Amino acid sequence: MSNSTRQARTGQRSLVGLLIALITAAVVWWTQGDGNTPGADPSPTDTPSAQQSTAETSPPTAGESQTDDPGGDGGTDPDSGLPIIQVSDLPPEVAGTLSLIDAGGPYPYEEDDDTFGNFEEVLPERERGYYREYTVETPGLGHRGARRIVAGSNGELYWTDDHYSSFSRIAR
Repeated sequence: MSNSTRQARTGQRSLVGLLIALITAAVVWWTQGDGNTPGADPSPTDTPSAQQSTAETSPPTAGESQTDDPGGDGGTDPDSGLPIIQVSDLPPEVAGTLSLIDAGGPYPYEEDDDTFGNFEEVLPERERGYYREYTVETPGLGHRGARRIVAGSNGELYWTDDHYSSFSRIAR
């Protein structure tokens, strides 16, 4: 084998090795860095999730709004069947995200105000584009984390702290 052929093969091996290293680094970054990958360990929070909600009560009567929850005891949203949670029972960062949603932005993450596909089918079924998603900051994380607010076109708001595995309807 000639010296130039040996050098060409060594160069090809180096290039292949570099490509493998880059692909490996990208996979590691994707699965550990953004908190959005299925199977990624969601960030720990000290907030109640839909699965840890308060005891269910009967749906609101005709005169009550479905999210007013005048008794403050939680309850169940009759439209979605999800537990109702008060803003005051959510992490303090939720207030900032709600303010941004009310103002129409600007949002801290490029993905905020994007269409939420509801692929998990936890929220009521609606046409594509009906739901929008917004990040709720998690102190101490260097990425978006798992906390989101999802807003429906009719003004309804949903909270998840486990990256869409469960939701609660936010009462305002």
